[in-house]
Amino acid sequence: MNADADAAVRTPLRTGRPHGPVHRFELAAVAGVWRRELALYRRYWTTTTFASVVEPTIYLLAFGFGFGSLVGVVAGYRYIDFVGTGVVATAVLFTSAFPGMFSTYVRRTFQHTYDGMLSTPVDTHELVTAEATWIAAKSGVYGCAPLLVAMAFGLPPAPTMLLVPLIAFVTGLGFGLFGILVSALVPSINSFDYIISGVLTPLFLVAGTFFPLDQLPPWVAVLAQFNPLYHCVELVRHAVFGPQPLADLGHVGALLLFAALMWVLAVWRMRRKLID
Repeated sequence: MNADADAAVRTPLRTGRPHGPVHRFELAAVAGVWRRELALYRRYWTTTTFASVVEPTIYLLAFGFGFGSLVGVVAGYRYIDFVGTGVVATAVLFTSAFPGMFSTYVRRTFQHTYDGMLSTPVDTHELVTAEATWIAAKSGVYGCAPLLVAMAFGLPPAPTMLLVPLIAFVTGLGFGLFGILVSALVPSINSFDYIISGVLTPLFLVAGTFFPLDQLPPWVAVLAQFNPLYHCVELVRHAVFGPQPLADLGHVGALLLFAALMWVLAVWRMRRKLID
C-alpha cells in the first residue's frame, strides 16, 4: 500500500471547478494525477516490481514443472507453454484488482488524499479514470513477466506477442476499476477478504489458466463466458499460438464491456463517497 511514500507527495490545495454531473474530461486533470502517481512510483517501484514479477513466476514454475512433469501436453501444447500463457491473466489480476482495492481505500479513508485532489481542478470521473489507467499501464508491463519466463524455457516467440501488453492493459483497466468500485462499497478494509476469497480466487481458478475448461462440466464453461479473465487468457493464447479473428473480436468486446461497466459503477460510487 506504500502509505509512507504516498504521504510523502502532497497535493496542493486550491480552488477547483464545481463537481457537478459528469460532462467532459480535461486531459490536464488526468495528466496531473498521472504525474503524482509517477512521483510516488519512483519511490516504491522496486518492491512493487519484485512482488508483481516473482509471484506469478512462482505459479508458472510450480505448475509448469510440477504438473508439467506429470501431464506433459495439454490441448496440444506443452503444459509449461499452456500455463505460461494463462498465468499472464493471473499476473494482471494481482497487479490491478489489489491496488485498486487497497491503495484506493487507504488514500480515501486514512490519508484523505482524494479530498485534497478534488479541491483542485480534478473531478471524480477524471480521478477514477487516471487511477485506473495508471494501474492498467503497470499491469500491461507486469503481465508480460510470465510470458518472458516461459520463453526462457522454450516457448517460441511470435510477432503477435506484441499484442499481449495491450491485452493486459485492457484487462487491467477493467479489474482496476473493479477494485476501485469495491473499495467504495466495503464497510472496512477487512471486508476485502470476502472479495478475494469469494470473487477473485474463483475467477482466476476457472479461467482456463491451469487446465482447459472443456474438461469441466458444461455449465462451468458457460459461466466462464462471464469471467473477464477467461477472455484475457484466450486472447493471450491466441496472440502466442495463432490469432482467431472472429473469436478474438468477441473476447475483446467482452473485456471492453466489462471495463465500461466498471467505470460507470466506480465513478458513481466514488462520487457518492467523496462528494455527495
